[in-house]
Amino acid sequence: MSEWKAKRFWKEAAPIESDNGYEIHLDGRPVKTPAKAALVVPVRTLAEEIAAEWNAQPEQIDPLSMPFTRSANAALDKVARQHGEVADLLAAYGDSDMTCYRADAPETLVTRQAEAWDPVLDWAREAHGIVLEPVIGVMHRPQDEAALRRIRDITHAMTAFELTAFHDLVGLSGSFLLGLAAHDDFEPAETIWSRSTVDETWQQEQWGLDEEAAEMAAAKRAGFLHAARLAEILRSNR
Repeated sequence: MSEWKAKRFWKEAAPIESDNGYEIHLDGRPVKTPAKAALVVPVRTLAEEIAAEWNAQPEQIDPLSMPFTRSANAALDKVARQHGEVADLLAAYGDSDMTCYRADAPETLVTRQAEAWDPVLDWAREAHGIVLEPVIGVMHRPQDEAALRRIRDITHAMTAFELTAFHDLVGLSGSFLLGLAAHDDFEPAETIWSRSTVDETWQQEQWGLDEEAAEMAAAKRAGFLHAARLAEILRSNR
């Protein structure tokens, strides 16, 4: 038996301004989230991106080709309802941030980690007052409580949509600081992604490229760049 797939039933999707933001209408009817909430987004550009995804659908709908729609659904159905829990989950990355755990050998890897991560630590200190201390090895060492309070304040101050983008920036990079750097547009998202893959890149150079690992890495990179684009769109509404 072939798998059932939803079919396109509309001719045109369009962003429509509403009292709370922007809705997406299909032939004049508002789109709902999977939880049946109104799909209302805070920025017109985001609504236009979502409408473009719906307009680009062929006869059979492919949800995987609609990342902005999926992000909006997650923000409304999940993050908005669990904002504090999500904020705490992401803040917890700060106490064991990847950029703070360094190799002691070989020298080439030590140098690459320092070149990739030290500028981010410096930026976080100057831009946000977050002072995290790097250590050698992988054994956990608690960070300063003042820094962790500052990290929690930042995550809890984000809107549900900002936190949705930030969730993927942190989770996919494995670092609170790298996620924050992308969220704040410290530098191009592609550059920040490269900073997050220093260890993997070094290992590939030593042992060769694994095809399955490469496919997973490509998917993670695409997700990270999408989240960075979402954060960029949301910044335009500040």
